[in-house]
Amino acid sequence: MQEILLDEFLKATIKEDLGRGDLFARILKEDKEVKSKIIAKEDGVFSGEIYIKRMCELYCIEAEFLVFDKEEFQKGTTLLNLRGKRSTLLSLERSILNILAHSSGIATLTRRFVKKLQNTDCVLLDTRKTRPLLRVFEKYSTKNGGARNHRLGLDDCLMLKDTHIKGEQSLEDFIKEAREKIPFGVKIEVECETLEQARAVLTAKGDILMCDNMPLELIKEVVDLRDKISPSTLIEVSGNVELENIANYAIKGVNAISSGYIIHHATWIDLSMKML
Repeated sequence: MQEILLDEFLKATIKEDLGRGDLFARILKEDKEVKSKIIAKEDGVFSGEIYIKRMCELYCIEAEFLVFDKEEFQKGTTLLNLRGKRSTLLSLERSILNILAHSSGIATLTRRFVKKLQNTDCVLLDTRKTRPLLRVFEKYSTKNGGARNHRLGLDDCLMLKDTHIKGEQSLEDFIKEAREKIPFGVKIEVECETLEQARAVLTAKGDILMCDNMPLELIKEVVDLRDKISPSTLIEVSGNVELENIANYAIKGVNAISSGYIIHHATWIDLSMKML
């Protein structure tokens, strides 16, 4: 099933660029087998291996990877070598570079965030702030950077945000009722902005309590309250988390820090294909 989804993504990507056919193929006198290489023009973390490996299988290109998913590389590094028909390599050049540059850009920024959390008990989580139809691809990229995937969609974890709980008389009762209606084993996460909300979530034994845009001192109070009322509840910190301040939130008792920044602020890695 996963391979089918991957194939559909790759074929749609290539179709978008090829349109009715690469015009270069019309003027090519002889379609010889040639070699090329992908070179990094800046430092980064490699991501996109499974996508390019499958693309090469689909279009009869031999690929020799010299750098693999999750590995760091430096400017000037040859990331992979390719061998195939000249027309095929040139038709796929931009699609290959776009996938690698986009994915590696996200993995590279994510790795910088992860390094800020070294020697702490916190893990970095991604979010649902992804580009339309690119969620699987972009979350794959954050994972290669060292983040943990969190909530692929609305069906794998019930998150109650301020918009969900607005108008509810009792947050504690609302959580308990939700527990009876969702599938067994599905986690309930609740976004909290105040200590009162946090107390209600903890009393109802919510699985994950998100401290949303809370000042550090209030987060510490929530952690202390969690330890007293519901030690099994996980604490997640979220809201305006950036590279410069993420380490401030990695205090004892906070289990995870989530950030959409690692995706929507990532810039592409500069890569180039050279014919040999």
